[in-house]
Amino acid sequence: MLKDITIGQYIPGDSIVHGLDPRTKILITLTYIIGLFLIKGLWGYGAMTLFTVTVIFLSRLPLKYILKGLKPLLMIMSITLLAHAFMTEGTPLYRLGPLTITNEGLIRGIEMVWRLGLLIMFTSLLTLTTSPLDLTDGIERLLKPGKRIGIPAHEIAMMMTIALRFIPTLLDEAERIMKAQMARGADFESGSIFKRARNLIPLLVPLFISAFRRADDLAIAMEARCYRGGEGRTKFKELKVQWKDYVAGGVTLLVVMFIIILT
Repeated sequence: MLKDITIGQYIPGDSIVHGLDPRTKILITLTYIIGLFLIKGLWGYGAMTLFTVTVIFLSRLPLKYILKGLKPLLMIMSITLLAHAFMTEGTPLYRLGPLTITNEGLIRGIEMVWRLGLLIMFTSLLTLTTSPLDLTDGIERLLKPGKRIGIPAHEIAMMMTIALRFIPTLLDEAERIMKAQMARGADFESGSIFKRARNLIPLLVPLFISAFRRADDLAIAMEARCYRGGEGRTKFKELKVQWKDYVAGGVTLLVVMFIIILT
């Protein structure tokens, strides 16, 4: 299950999506998310799915790898679908004791699950095709106008990137701890959901200790290199917006607006 989490990981490549400016990819992702919450109907989600698959094809990433990131959310998706199917008033489709599945509730549940899946898939593309350093520079440049009102752009970008960067590291650490606990007789897969949750305590405690230790080591390393924030720092690699960034951003905006208008 831990290996199925794809958010925070980066896969180097030379595709069109990899070559876009990180600021362009961040703005495209925000535009996609806004559009995803404004569209209505199954036809709208179908059109967004087609657009998402097209972007995945252009990124040259395996679709199977992108879909693997949905496995940790299958439980949440199932609960969301059932909650809307049983708790939304409308035309009855099937009765299960005191509970009734309605047509409107089932459609609404499918839309919510579909939306959540597309959201995870597209946001995963941002980190899978953008290196942590480029992502930091992109976020900092987008937040730079906020410095006039006291927003610490560099510090916010640094914290967000470090958090994303340490997701794969913590997952590897959790997997090693889990294997060590299983070798000592721990069981994380059998029993009721409450028993499995209780069995996670031997995993979470050393994981939190390891996370705090890594954070302390990182702070010491940054202080040893005289890190004092982003004020006055120069960039080894300057970001430049090219024609392909304008084309990608314009096409995304037009497609999302077209789908919203149609639905």
